Amino acid sequence: MASIQQTPQGPVIVLKESALQQKGKEAQQNNITAAKLVSELVRSSLGPRGLDKMLVDSLGDVTITNDGATILKEIDVQHPAAKMMVEISKTVDNEVGDGTTSSVVFGGALLEKAEDLLKRNVHSSVIVEGYQLASEKTLELLQGMAKTVRPDDEEILIKIAKTSMQSKLISEDGDPLSKVVVRAVMSIATKKAEKFTVDLENIKVEKKAGGSIQDTSLIKGIVLDKEVAH
Repeated sequence: MASIQQTPQGPVIVLKESALQQKGKEAQQNNITAAKLVSELVRSSLGPRGLDKMLVDSLGDVTITNDGATILKEIDVQHPAAKMMVEISKTVDNEVGDGTTSSVVFGGALLEKAEDLLKRNVHSSVIVEGYQLASEKTLELLQGMAKTVRPDDEEILIKIAKTSMQSKLISEDGDPLSKVVVRAVMSIATKKAEKFTVDLENIKVEKKAGGSIQDTSLIKGIVLDKEVAH
């Protein structure tokens, strides 16, 4: 039904006839439930024992993956709160390149705890303030736990790259691929002042049918994909 507000000048229609309006705790519960459903969708794909998802689009194309960003990119989300969870995944993927599934699952867990507090009549702004304080304390603890990695420490960088591959289909070939990835990035890294910057546009992945992952190699230069000329 339409929402009509009375003013001295007469009634004003705020929402159109087909619009649905929710307020208060009902709206809060609806938003939390929608966001938690997105979190549950990718939870089972998290970690080295995560399960792959088979996604079929409207055209019948099939995608099999356990990557959270890919799963959320393929599904059609309509609810505004659920869309925010998808945006979390996209932001983490763009800024970090890893941890997309973890961020969504973690967001869902925070909302689940917030839901319990709301049922105890804790105001939502108090919950938000508590999460902000917890975030500041977490960053402080992480800074104390963090270890500095030198850009030229290839051994540690390979271990880091290999760790990020453990939950993917390529985990069994993590050893050779992690070395290729680290050496590719180090070959294009440029030092500015005390920091290193990397333009990933300078790395091209060229795939050829017929070989195996073990045949992957790093070529420093230009690769032209051309057919054999007779």
